[in-house]
Amino acid sequence: MVGPTFIFISLFLVVFGICYLFFSTRNKERLALIEKGAEASIFVRGKREKAAPFWKILILNLALLLMGIGAGIMIGGVLDSSFNVDEDIAMPGSIFLMAGTGLLIGFFLTKKLDKEE
Repeated sequence: MVGPTFIFISLFLVVFGICYLFFSTRNKERLALIEKGAEASIFVRGKREKAAPFWKILILNLALLLMGIGAGIMIGGVLDSSFNVDEDIAMPGSIFLMAGTGLLIGFFLTKKLDKEE
């Protein structure tokens, strides 16, 4: 009972520490830039005119990830049944390989989508 509780508390502390460092460092950088006379407009992310909508990118990457996972399951099944590769090796290996390939393809398609619009 102590193990899972310790892990949960440790995970919470790590996430809190990372967030605290991120926001405190960002605040210090902004204050230093303001003291030097920089404009406040550099802190606001402006919309690019030709940027693809966020939902298109999200759906594209999610679809390619799920297709990669499905293809990985199929390839793992073929490796297990036809080539007698151990299922404990074939399934996770092929799933991660194909999911990563799907995300890599999604990256390049997203880059292409940003250039077109």
